[in-house]
Amino acid sequence: MSIPAFETTFAVPMTCDACIKDIKGSLDQLNGINKVTANLQEQLVSIEGNAAPSAIVAAIQSTGRDAILRGSGKSNSAAVCILETHNTHVENKVRGLVRMVQVASNLTIVDLSIRGLSPGTYHATVREAGDISAGPESTGGVWEALQAKQKGLPCRGVFGTVEVDKGGIGTVFLDRPIQIWEMIGRSIVVARQREGGFDKNDPDTLVGVIARSAGVWDNDKTVCSCSGKTVWEERTEQVSKGML
Repeated sequence: MSIPAFETTFAVPMTCDACIKDIKGSLDQLNGINKVTANLQEQLVSIEGNAAPSAIVAAIQSTGRDAILRGSGKSNSAAVCILETHNTHVENKVRGLVRMVQVASNLTIVDLSIRGLSPGTYHATVREAGDISAGPESTGGVWEALQAKQKGLPCRGVFGTVEVDKGGIGTVFLDRPIQIWEMIGRSIVVARQREGGFDKNDPDTLVGVIARSAGVWDNDKTVCSCSGKTVWEERTEQVSKGML
């Protein structure tokens, strides 16, 4: 299935036209990039296409600059899920990030990135509930698993698997016949098994709650109204905690 193009915006530190040239040159190496527009004054890079946001960030970072996703898709069409381990002995609990953008009436792309896990195959599933107080055990079953079984259809709550390499890194970019509003408030579990037998103290088992994310022009803040920190100060703080 061909994924429709969508727009994403990123905050990127740029000082001159040479910065823009470097960034565009790096993005030209990616498949799925249709158009790149950079605003030096606003420190924003807007991209149209169907490339994975995580791949875009990596391409920009390869130029020696960081990038913060500021928005994806239209208003109310994007979501995000921060994946954490419940293991109390792990220093950096944040070990993954799921970005989701609805690009058609019943089609959402899923961009999942994890790091710091043991090598192997992991299952990513959307759960019925958003309660992660007891780790994966309190999230309920796989979303729509029973209905799918009764109808003999693929389960929409099963996103698929992600392979984690020897360096502890894993990424997967896929699409599912889901609308964003259906997932808000639910949770995502990434674990070696798809169902049952979870151990919340396992450092390789991750959980997170799905929350709405800003549309492409919905978030233009440069300073957080709550903390008074700039987006780059917040970025540095979150990266130190394990954020991707």
